[in-house]
Amino acid sequence: MRALFIGGTIDNSEVDLDGQPPAQYPENAGGDTQRYRLFETGRRDGEVAYAVYAAMEMTDAEVERVTAEREYARRFSADETVRQ
Repeated sequence: MRALFIGGTIDNSEVDLDGQPPAQYPENAGGDTQRYRLFETGRRDGEVAYAVYAAMEMTDAEVERVTAEREYARRFSADETVRQ
């Protein structure tokens, strides 16, 4: 599964993750402040193909705009997307 980032210091970056996507990234930041929140997952054949993480300060509307612009669902051939 690919984790895709919108906004913040690592905007437009990607990393590979194993298992289910955590609700925040990094999952164990060691402090009270999380940098990214899980916004959307894309599934292909019932498996998570990608997870979109958005910077905490971004509005849902802005994240939706960027997600549509970057066409993650098409890129990963996702047959289902789920907003978190």
